[in-house]
Amino acid sequence: MKKLFLGLLTAGVLLSACNQAAKQAKTADSTAAQPAAAAATSAPSATPSSAPIQPDGAQMKFEYITHDFGKIQEGDKVTYKFNFANTGKSPLIITDAVASCGCTIPTWPKAPIKPGDGGQIVVTFNSDGKKGLQDKMVTITANTNPRQNVVHLVGEVLEKK
Repeated sequence: MKKLFLGLLTAGVLLSACNQAAKQAKTADSTAAQPAAAAATSAPSATPSSAPIQPDGAQMKFEYITHDFGKIQEGDKVTYKFNFANTGKSPLIITDAVASCGCTIPTWPKAPIKPGDGGQIVVTFNSDGKKGLQDKMVTITANTNPRQNVVHLVGEVLEKK
């Protein structure tokens, strides 16, 4: 009974803390009505921050958050470079980039990106064994607010002839 009570209490505290963080992020983003910012705020946070993010910290702004590779044949590989800039006032440090599928491989700059500088997230999609419409998401984790940004590689894979 004690374990159940402590589990419920812990869950309540965590949900309350997540709700407060979401309200703060929503207030901070309410002045920006850009597609990239809207997509980034909808991404769930996988791990809480151990260090507070300063309001004037690093900011990741993508040129495009979605790339449509069109129609390709099954087995083809497609690569796209998502360009971004650090529009914040602190160096941008990307700690991880994870794709929604093992068929999609992202690579990212490992060195900090100075304010005003830019970089690329290079995403390669291997369509081997895939058919139909595809939407591969890449979640980028960095020292930004919000912690995660999401980009999409979309298109259609046609059956091999």
